[in-house]
Amino acid sequence: MIEFALPGRDMKVRLRHLLLDVNGTLTLDGRIIPGVKERIQMLREQLDIHLLTADTFGRGAEVAAELGTAFRRMDANHAGLDKKAYLALLGAENTAAIGNGYNDIHMLGDAALGIAVIGPEGCAAYAIQKSDVVVNDINAALDLLLNPKRLLATLRA
Repeated sequence: MIEFALPGRDMKVRLRHLLLDVNGTLTLDGRIIPGVKERIQMLREQLDIHLLTADTFGRGAEVAAELGTAFRRMDANHAGLDKKAYLALLGAENTAAIGNGYNDIHMLGDAALGIAVIGPEGCAAYAIQKSDVVVNDINAALDLLLNPKRLLATLRA
């Protein structure tokens, strides 16, 4: 579990789960972005990690196996609502979500902490609007969870 309090907001965040989009977030053209694997290994000690994807490149299960995480393929036509439903099953109040696509907007907006990644494939404008924090790459997003005090300056009241 990862816990932190947000100064000035009388809010304590207790994260148990991390939902991760795959394509454009963790991978570029279906290949894991350098640095991701090491960070995921550290985060697995604190969080249950779930990869959710419409699986554009057909490598989602392989990526999950390489990272040692749970994997769920979403219907490409309903991925956004499927991701929202999966988040609800886990409990949005104790889940962080990281993504970059339009189909991530519901999970980013509903999660206790939503992080949008503007990576090499870009980021949907609505994903940015629905997120609590926006970063330039996946490693920066994962580092926020590994060092939650970094979130305080951005999220405090």
